[in-house]
Order: sequence, then structure tokens, then C-alpha cells
Amino acid sequence: MTILALEFSSAQRSVALARAGVVLAEAMEAGGHRMTHAFGLVENVLAQAKMARAEIETIAVGLGPGSYTGIRAAIAIAQGWQLAAGVNLLGVSSAASLAAQAQTEKVFGRVNVVIDAQRGEFYLSGWEIWEAGCREIAPLKIVAAAEIAERQAAGETSVGPEAERILFPSAAMVARLAAARTDFVPGEKLEPIYLRATSFVKQPKATRSY
Repeated sequence: MTILALEFSSAQRSVALARAGVVLAEAMEAGGHRMTHAFGLVENVLAQAKMARAEIETIAVGLGPGSYTGIRAAIAIAQGWQLAAGVNLLGVSSAASLAAQAQTEKVFGRVNVVIDAQRGEFYLSGWEIWEAGCREIAPLKIVAAAEIAERQAAGETSVGPEAERILFPSAAMVARLAAARTDFVPGEKLEPIYLRATSFVKQPKATRSY
């Protein structure tokens, strides 16, 4: 299975191309949460792998939590690609991706995955990580920044874009995790992992001045 993976949930956005679980190419962009060169990254990895768009069978998206704007951009690309070319789609938790990355970097034991949730809060999940794998032992939740500081002071190991051990979610890991799955979903079923209820403020009507 040839997989194009999109991971735009953090300030370091990335795209990767993999076949049969082997990453063939990866491209990254940093410098903020707003994705501005998404298709440039896609073309970059296709050129590296000397592959055409028509060869892509599956698109895997990092669903966060993280930058809502970035995740939505990745989902929109995946949805449009499925409509145009009928590819399979998969969503991958960015927290699970970070735990798997920690495993490859030999961060073993009980590990906290920490991701900025804005408003002075953080997404937090607990993982048990060992040489052969990892498993979630405490589900994702939102906590105050003070709790993260307390855990750090207590000597707990934390990984993530803003954690003591800095790790960014990567498209390469999203591709590796997706390679072992076949639970494909239609585009409308791809949704960001976002524990808060979304709210939008309607702009008031403009009033005329005479």
C-alpha cells in the first residue's frame, strides 16, 4: 500500500510518502501553525520518490490534538483527494504518533504526551512505553498548565512539542502507523481530535451611519 501522510497539527508540519511501511520520502516546514505550502510539501515528496500522484492509494492524516487550523487543512486535502481519485483515507492520533516516536528514541517507562491546548491548558495522555511497543494507560484529557509543571517537578517524563523532551508529531510516523491498518473511512468521517466544544461567534450586522 502506497501512503501519503499529512501531519499539520504542530508548528512543524510534515508530509511523508511510504510504501509497505517503508518511508520513501519526507518533507517538513516550520515557523508557525498556519500551513502555507501544503501542496509544495506534497510535490516535494513525490519528486523525491519519483512517484506520480496516481500511484497514491491511501492518505493518512494526523488528527491531533493540536493546531485546529492545520489539522483542518490536512483533512480538507485528504477529502478533496478522495473525491477526485477515490483513494482510501485513515486518521491517526497525533498523541499516539508521539508515543511511537518516543519509543523509537528509546524513551521507555511511564511517559506523558503533552500538547499545547492554548488558554493556559494542555492536552495530556499517559503511556507505557517499552522496547517492543507502547500502550495508552491514561486517556487524553485537558489539564491546567500547573499540573504539567507539577508532573515535571515530580520527575515524570514528558514528550511533545512543548514538553521537557521536545518531539513534534511526524508524517513519517503517521505513515508507519497507518501501514498496519485497513479501517478506512469516508472523508466526512475524518474529524480533528478536539476535546473542547467548538464555538463560533457570529459577526453582528453592519449598521449604516447617516
